[in-house]
Amino acid sequence: MGVSKQPLLWLLGVGLVVSGCPGGSSDTTGVASATTTTASSSSTGTTSTTSTTTTGTASTTTMTETEGCEFLLCGDMPPSANECDQWEQDCPEGFKCNAWIDDGGSAWNAHKCVPVDPDPDQVGDPCTVVDGVGSGVDSCDLGAMCWEVDFETNEGVCIEFCGGSIEERICPPGFFCQVWAAAVLTFCVENCDPLLQDCPNDDLCIPSGEHFICALDASGDAGLYGDPCEHSNACKPGLYCLNPEYVEGCQAAGCCTPFCDTSKPLMCPGATQECIPWYEEGKEPPGYEDLGICGIPQ
Repeated sequence: MGVSKQPLLWLLGVGLVVSGCPGGSSDTTGVASATTTTASSSSTGTTSTTSTTTTGTASTTTMTETEGCEFLLCGDMPPSANECDQWEQDCPEGFKCNAWIDDGGSAWNAHKCVPVDPDPDQVGDPCTVVDGVGSGVDSCDLGAMCWEVDFETNEGVCIEFCGGSIEERICPPGFFCQVWAAAVLTFCVENCDPLLQDCPNDDLCIPSGEHFICALDASGDAGLYGDPCEHSNACKPGLYCLNPEYVEGCQAAGCCTPFCDTSKPLMCPGATQECIPWYEEGKEPPGYEDLGICGIPQ
């Protein structure tokens, strides 16, 4: 018998601290109801408040997260007028179709043609933005955008746009197409292993929909087991922010608890915690068959 998916997790749609990331409302099935504030940092430069209300019935079997609005902009806010098509890259020669913020806000919401740098940076290379993160003008080559930008230095790394179309998305092997901000941002994102925490640059490996992706570590001096948390990337590598009922003694909106290996069920730090399978039995992606997270069964 199948079981309902249970987003016990502190949802990615609620305050993941990333480059220039605004808040967005998320409606999904679950058991949590909370309001979180995205903290200011050199990688965000802004403070935004996000309200999330979820209702439903808890599953005691799996921890798979349902898809919400991810961590940029929810689908109920469509892009404004676009000058170009990111999938087609239909700008004049010497220009590229890039995402930008056309209303002075904090959420990417449109595409426009911008000049390609004469000596462009390639995917994976350090890059810079011109006139702020939301300008759309950067030093990356055609088909790439400067991402994870530090607001103080305007420096980031080039990340590749997905190829193909919104219906048939194409990325290199080992990557998947992550769509954010009402399809304004469509990036090829590398899969990672939350048990190995194999992301580069000390990034975290945390969930995004049905996948696991690398994200900036915003834990600072906190983020150990049992520490309060309000953001998906506010825990140390190997831990994740869950709703309080799954972590012993948690008196906050969420608390950090570790991922675990279901083949080693006695590795959880809490006396009443179990290694709960992340995926429903039989639906585990290859390589994630033994993935779980430490939580108190509900």
